Amino acid sequence: MRYAKHIVKAAAGLVAAGLLAATAACGPGDSGSASADQGKGGGSSSESAQPAIPFDVSPLLHPDKKYFGVAEDKAPHTMAPVDQYAGMVGKQPNLVAYYAEWGAGFDASGVRRAWKSGALTLMSWEPFHVSLADIAAGKQDAYLRTYATAVRQLNLPVVIDFADEFNGNWENWGTKHVTPKEFVGAWRHMHDVFGDVGAANVIWAWSPNIVNPVPQVKLEPYYPGDAYVDWVGMIGYFTIGSDNAFDSVFGPTMRQVRTFSKKPFIILETAAEPGERRRADVRNLFQGVTSDDDLLGFVWFDYHKRADWRLKVSPLALAEFKRLASDDLFGFDVRKP
Repeated sequence: MRYAKHIVKAAAGLVAAGLLAATAACGPGDSGSASADQGKGGGSSSESAQPAIPFDVSPLLHPDKKYFGVAEDKAPHTMAPVDQYAGMVGKQPNLVAYYAEWGAGFDASGVRRAWKSGALTLMSWEPFHVSLADIAAGKQDAYLRTYATAVRQLNLPVVIDFADEFNGNWENWGTKHVTPKEFVGAWRHMHDVFGDVGAANVIWAWSPNIVNPVPQVKLEPYYPGDAYVDWVGMIGYFTIGSDNAFDSVFGPTMRQVRTFSKKPFIILETAAEPGERRRADVRNLFQGVTSDDDLLGFVWFDYHKRADWRLKVSPLALAEFKRLASDDLFGFDVRKP
């Protein structure tokens, strides 16, 4: 949401130059190391000259248990904030989100760190300062192929959420600047480039903002098609002054999506605004995710950005969050789905 996270991309920008260089330098040695970490998908170092068997992401697409995710500043470049969060809420997250500006390199080391902790990495790829029409036309292919090759060579599963909140008017890639045709064209072309280089270890998450603030913008024209999407992500917050029943926050979006896609849902960015209702909002979130078998989990945006979304500032809400997170339904080791 526009007042929630802007602008987290600054953190990604601090490491962009170094990561881009690392991405360009990725080679078979990286692939072999990743294969050893994961214990599946890819050969031994003696077989490094052969293409690695692509990691099979299918068990992660709709697991029996729920994803228990978090977005923390500097993670997964360092996992220390995630470990601190895990200690606070009593459970290790198994989905770690970060924000990457278009033009930055792929954080293979960060993805590997998260994987070693039992977590899948979600990369929210933000196309600032680039035209989606240019992406669709192939004018960014040199960068895109370098990036996709690095993802393939790491050969660990990665979730990519490209140009999220596209149905809002507050983003550079939003409705004021990009047409549905341009958005779909960029998404499909990017997906095809990853396919061309063999990067089959990606879970593709198409992620609109909840439709409540922009009900006039229909989602279907922006949908790339089921062949190009694995998850329908949603971005929505529990805010003061709104009806914060789970169905009121997320239901309108889910019902609209169900008119054109049956892909599973996941809440890829959420939190509750501090205040007297925060504990109830946390309860609404967990109950809503628990009650829907086709809702895969959520990512808590644990940042202080415009509002203080961090759980630690609300002891009662934190206690409720910790109590509900203890349910065995939430969290699992993604290395053993």
